[in-house]
Amino acid sequence: MAVGDVVEFEAEIEANIPKLRRFARAMVRDRALADDLVQDCLMRALTRRHLFQPGTNLGAWLTTILRNGIINHIRRGRTVSLEDEGGATLDLPAVGGNPTTALEMRDLSAALQALPDSWRELVLLVGLEGMSYEEAARVTGVNVGTVKSRLSRARGMLRALMDGQDAQAAGRTAYGRPPQSPSDAVAAPPRTAA
Repeated sequence: MAVGDVVEFEAEIEANIPKLRRFARAMVRDRALADDLVQDCLMRALTRRHLFQPGTNLGAWLTTILRNGIINHIRRGRTVSLEDEGGATLDLPAVGGNPTTALEMRDLSAALQALPDSWRELVLLVGLEGMSYEEAARVTGVNVGTVKSRLSRARGMLRALMDGQDAQAAGRTAYGRPPQSPSDAVAAPPRTAA
């Protein structure tokens, strides 16, 4: 890689840091841990830059590295609960001085946290970060149909939560039955008749 290419690569990585932070903070619900995971992701990307295929989506590649780091962290049994750090919430873009909009953003953040992890991940990748269904499928390792299905259910549950339903009722709206726990959809999404 030529010096100019290295500088450009590093600049593109730097431009993706805010997106990576938002994604990590929403997934692990702990600001310090999320920042540590993003730092690990950036180090891995820089030390493995030879694995990146020029012409492909650098943001998706970085998100895949970060996602794998989050999964590895969870597998090691170091999960974080919502009560950590006083119930840390997702950092959403600033909304100006409108108090109604600020309250709606707070409610949206809480609703996102109520989603099963696999659904929240896709809402963040597609809705917040603007990835295509195909890119989100590559990042998460599921097929495009699964991405669309999970997003549809997640959007239904978000609408129900934003309309004031409690998590159980919103889960019935999205699943057709109440989820056992927030991770219920991660382990085994319910099957519906075609």
